[in-house]
Amino acid sequence: MGVLQTLGLTPAALAESLAGARVLVVGDVMLDRYWFGDVSRISPEAPVPVARIGRSEERAGGAANVARNIASLGGKATLLSVVGDDEAGRALENLMQLDGVRTEFRRDASISTTIKLRVVARQQQLIRLDFEDAPSHEVLADSLDAFEACVDDHDVVILSDYGKGGLAHVERMIEMARRHGKAVLIDPKGDDYAKYAGATLLTPNRSEFREVAGSWRTEEELVRKAESLRDELALDALLVTRSEEGMTLFTGEGALHQPTFAREVYDVSGAGDTVIGTLGLMMAAGLPMAAAMSLANAAAGVVVAKLGTAVCSQQELFAA
Repeated sequence: MGVLQTLGLTPAALAESLAGARVLVVGDVMLDRYWFGDVSRISPEAPVPVARIGRSEERAGGAANVARNIASLGGKATLLSVVGDDEAGRALENLMQLDGVRTEFRRDASISTTIKLRVVARQQQLIRLDFEDAPSHEVLADSLDAFEACVDDHDVVILSDYGKGGLAHVERMIEMARRHGKAVLIDPKGDDYAKYAGATLLTPNRSEFREVAGSWRTEEELVRKAESLRDELALDALLVTRSEEGMTLFTGEGALHQPTFAREVYDVSGAGDTVIGTLGLMMAAGLPMAAAMSLANAAAGVVVAKLGTAVCSQQELFAA
């Protein structure tokens, strides 16, 4: 039996609930640029392949990809972030408008918008070039004011941390959102999770969780480590995404595991964005956390079969 049948929902009923669900996404945004070409020779200047570029694409990455997934699934997404006062920032804003995402960008003239440039040939990435700067203190303070001003207009808050400096005030944001009665979902970064204390849910992947909690040999040991971290940080729940092993949700009621939905894994980049975006949207629509996880798992199974930073549409999710 499918998740919707278990909940007594039809696709039409869920679609109606999603249309009224509002999610505020805050965090590090980036512009993913792809140069696609072909390689037929090695450079005479150095032992490196020569890529003849035939076309290029631009996609929104980081927290922007989370917001894209929410809009693609039929929800209302607002994206709050800091970008540079540059061409890449304007390109990112245009992409968001095309995807139906409302933007609350704070422009920092002292930085460049984060860009990840990938050169791809024959479906394989040859190189990635990153351009990034940390936002200034003044612009981050302005973002915090903007966050408090619009948090009440949303049902759920997602904080997407890519370690680029956009969530320097993450503790304050968690406190503000919880004070306003909003669930706070966080895609964490780094090995210091103390700053995420008091959040509703964290969604580390397997390697990120291992970096913080240490390795494990058995499921029982994994459960102990997850429960210890959940208690230490006063989290309502912890969702560990485990690649080909699926994902496991740890709550006060115990551990709930779901095997992967993916039939063919083509590219896992951006899958974490899809998981937390789907999870947050489903919770904003009133679904229980366990049901929201099931749908997030199905959505992740859709995007890993696509190349690059991708989204799952509502139609694809219902079909899955």
